[in-house]
Amino acid sequence: MSASGAAEPAASSGEVKMNAVTEYINHHVLNSDRWHVPGLFDLKFELPFLSLHSMMLLIAAFLLLYVFTRLYRKQDKVPSGLTNFLEIFIVFIRDDICISCLGKEDGRRMAPLFLNFFFFILVLNLLGLVPFLASATANLSVTAALASISLFFMTLGAMQKNGISGWVKAFIPHGVPPAILVMLVPIEMIGVLIKCGALTIRLFANMLAGHIVIGALIGLIVAFGAGAYPAAALAVGIYILKIGVSLLQAYIFTLLSAMFIGQIYHPSH
Repeated sequence: MSASGAAEPAASSGEVKMNAVTEYINHHVLNSDRWHVPGLFDLKFELPFLSLHSMMLLIAAFLLLYVFTRLYRKQDKVPSGLTNFLEIFIVFIRDDICISCLGKEDGRRMAPLFLNFFFFILVLNLLGLVPFLASATANLSVTAALASISLFFMTLGAMQKNGISGWVKAFIPHGVPPAILVMLVPIEMIGVLIKCGALTIRLFANMLAGHIVIGALIGLIVAFGAGAYPAAALAVGIYILKIGVSLLQAYIFTLLSAMFIGQIYHPSH
């Protein structure tokens, strides 16, 4: 009885600590109807369409509007400072992604879409690295909504450009026997949904996984105290890596979207 009684408190204590770690991680990566910043405020969202992640979307949109309407000086003949820094990304996305994937005419015309993709996703990713904020791109609904925009241009946008018959022809490879086309064309059409699903899952999974790892390492310190301080060094290393991943994932989503849309807009290429 004494041995059993001594083992129970230890198991109970370990369970409490692990629950504390889980709660800490969930608070950071899951959406919530409450935004709690210790010592500053505890905001509960009363409106049904407002949540912690939707608030991050609003903050990201506000930051981008402020930067590109107040700080970005397009009228300068010789860009400098922040304008010069942003121009590096703008010119790269326009020339090496948009024009490369969609041609000169469509690439320039659709460059604003892909620039919005890149900067909006990048800001959302970076907001998730700020303490007491949250990563909206670690929410499947957010990444699915972004991918749905690509799906819109891959279907209705392509139909508007090439007509319905031109859109259908994009799924018919040249030189394939008719008997095989009966199976191949439906698969190619389903592939449009699969590509959008890949856009959704790739961004969501990469951002969520990184935050879970960082949250777990920091959560160990929260739960176990000084004995887990070595985990802080690992957390800092992964945090620095996540900054690069935030940039990389914004680039990959933008590039793949441009490639998928370009394939349907210009099936002959």
